[in-house]
Amino acid sequence: MTDDQQPKPVSFNSARFLISASRLQECPPDFGAEVAFAGRSNAGKSSAINCITGHGKLARTSKTPGRTRLINFFSLNREHCRLVDLPGYGYAKVSRDMKDDWQQHLGHYLNARRCLRGLVLVMDIRHPLTDFDQMMVEWCEHNGLPLTILATKADKLKFGQAKTTMLTIGKKLKAFSCVQHLVMFSATSKRGVDETREILADWLEQPIEEAPEIQQV
Repeated sequence: MTDDQQPKPVSFNSARFLISASRLQECPPDFGAEVAFAGRSNAGKSSAINCITGHGKLARTSKTPGRTRLINFFSLNREHCRLVDLPGYGYAKVSRDMKDDWQQHLGHYLNARRCLRGLVLVMDIRHPLTDFDQMMVEWCEHNGLPLTILATKADKLKFGQAKTTMLTIGKKLKAFSCVQHLVMFSATSKRGVDETREILADWLEQPIEEAPEIQQV
């Protein structure tokens, strides 16, 4: 490949809504590179995505946590690279059957999606490592999926308190080799944004395998 043919560096400001999917069959073709964002409802996931991409309304934020029930895909300027917003859990006032349905389809995506390069787990620094967070860390460890953790809403704590909390979280996660990065993050102050962009670019800009040939029938 010549220099002229080299893929473009990822620009997160280029992010655009691509498609929403309620189940695996509705997702874009499983080719390229994706990084998915997961988090308990009200952890600040949508705000983090909007801050990273520089789009205030790319991922919808809501005063009613848990309203995002679909897997949302966002395209980037680099071909076949996508960001993925996974449904949040925790506070949604819906039936138990619907919650189970969301979890089932989320599980299908995480287990079957071959182009998934890494997971960004968003947790509120004031309430870290909830049962949902711990479940996601253990899943990534079991499946060997690289994990970056954003400790969001850091602006809600004094810096010394936030730093102490980060050290505590780091000690609790030390045994998990899947955790590659732990970032103190604030969508309000923009703390951690540049660091997170570098991490995501590193995952997304790794070489993509050749597209499978279409079989003639």
